[in-house]
Parts: sequence; structure tokens; C-alpha cells
Amino acid sequence: MRDPLTRAWIWLLVLSAASTAIAIFLPGLAPDALRLTGVAILILAWMKARVILGTYLGLADYPAVGRGFGLALGLVMAVAFGLYLAA
Repeated sequence: MRDPLTRAWIWLLVLSAASTAIAIFLPGLAPDALRLTGVAILILAWMKARVILGTYLGLADYPAVGRGFGLALGLVMAVAFGLYLAA
């Protein structure tokens, strides 16, 4: 599979399936485990956003712009982590 769009699409499917699998098992977990699974879902969302930015928006071809978007995305995710853990 040499097509980058197909590879990105498969990665998005795998990451979405992992997020869904984690969410399905949430109701039966202890409160401490719930925090970890929430963080895991946020990390998977971050990975999906990086795939979309790099492949579908073509930022992999422009490393400087990609780093800028990566920094902005990292800051947004850090705030999301902080808000999630504070709640």
C-alpha cells in the first residue's frame, strides 16, 4: 500500500476503533481507571489530528508550517488534558 491517503485512512480507522473499544469498556471501570482511559482517548484524538494535518491537509510537505500547527495542536491538547484532569 503505497498511497499515503489510503494509509492515512486506515490509520484513522484503527485509531477510531481503538477509541471506540476504550469507550465501550468505560462503564465497568473504577474511577481511577476512568481517568486513564479518558487520557488514552485524548491521546488517540491527538494522533488522529496529526494524521489529518499531515496527510489530508498536506502539512507533511511543509515542515515549518507542520511544526507550527503541531505546536498549536499540542497546546490545545495540553489544555484539554488539564481541564479533563481538573474535572
